[in-house]
Amino acid sequence: MALRFEVIGRFNRARAAQLTLPHYICQTPLFMPVGTQGTIKGLTYSQLEDIGCQIILGNTYHLALRPTAELIDDMGGLHKFMNWDRALLTDSGGFQMVSLLHLADITEKGVTFQSPADGQPMLLTPEESIQIQNKIGADIIMALDDVVKTTITGPRVEEAMYRTLRWIDRCIAAHQRPHEQNLFGIVQGGLDPVLRDICVKGLVERDLPGYAIGGLSGGEDKDSFWRVVAQCTAALPEDKPRYVMGVGYPLDIVVCSALGADMYDCVYPTRTARFGTALVPEGVLKLKHKVMANDERPIDPTCSCMVCKTYTRAYLHCLVTKDALGSQLLSYHNLAYMMRLSKELHLSIVEGRFPDFVREFLKAQFPRGDVPEWVCNAMEVAGIDISSCCAHLSAPVYKASAIPNC
Repeated sequence: MALRFEVIGRFNRARAAQLTLPHYICQTPLFMPVGTQGTIKGLTYSQLEDIGCQIILGNTYHLALRPTAELIDDMGGLHKFMNWDRALLTDSGGFQMVSLLHLADITEKGVTFQSPADGQPMLLTPEESIQIQNKIGADIIMALDDVVKTTITGPRVEEAMYRTLRWIDRCIAAHQRPHEQNLFGIVQGGLDPVLRDICVKGLVERDLPGYAIGGLSGGEDKDSFWRVVAQCTAALPEDKPRYVMGVGYPLDIVVCSALGADMYDCVYPTRTARFGTALVPEGVLKLKHKVMANDERPIDPTCSCMVCKTYTRAYLHCLVTKDALGSQLLSYHNLAYMMRLSKELHLSIVEGRFPDFVREFLKAQFPRGDVPEWVCNAMEVAGIDISSCCAHLSAPVYKASAIPNC
């Protein structure tokens, strides 16, 4: 094991921790921007350091295609290749196989897919995924799992969960750098609490350095989403990091942190920037709208990032409609927003004011008190009173005792 996880603050289920990795000491909760091929589009690594980025996520599938794992290995690993001194996490490549490519087929051997180069069938096995990630050299590497969308029901979900448990043993056996890289297992099981519980118990028995909650953010309803997170975080070890994969909406991150999760990743902040949308405490600001054309204010008057200190909404409106610089500046701001959110989550827990932070966050996002019922239900399980933020708490809410393993 090549990490140390020390919880330094708590409020009920929420926790703030120091996560010591081979290349960086991180503070959780934390958000990881997605750098598909070792880069965040339009941003330099010095800019990412300036805004407080702690871990960058790289996609194993894309890196293996270009520039190739062999070249990265020859160059001394991805940290040296991209000149990034802080932490890296690589996914297993399985999600890209299934979601991006046509005619992907999952069998006990691995994931068979069509080569993007010549259309010939190729096979990604758990062993090969780990071998590629060992060459890339990230601080955290992910096990290959059998990915099933949460909207799928029936025997396929059970099959995928048990296959994920069988594959984790193959990943562990193939892992050649356990003292330099941390292998995380991924909890699967769809929306079935029984299957999720079996998977959690099976992974915990393997005593891995950390655990991810997978298979979410795939179209499931929000009530199901938070219940799965609550169930899994309650059952996973207290002394290991918990990573909810594919989560990037600020509201989701606040809710998951209240339920005991530590790490998140998503393309949302940078992807929405490319469509001219900025993240602000009130939600989002759409800079393509005509009303922005004469607005001399910064994106967010409370934000101290370079973009907010330098440019007006009017100027950015002009850019996002015509110039690539606009998406770059909005990506910088949006990631700065996510890093600030992460830092505020951490500090509010450490300083014993986490409930106040949650209430202020919700009041900014929902000034009319129309906080979604799923958020109210989740906060009750998290032990946080948000009645002052909600106009509809006369509606029935779920009790913690009614939710499995919560």
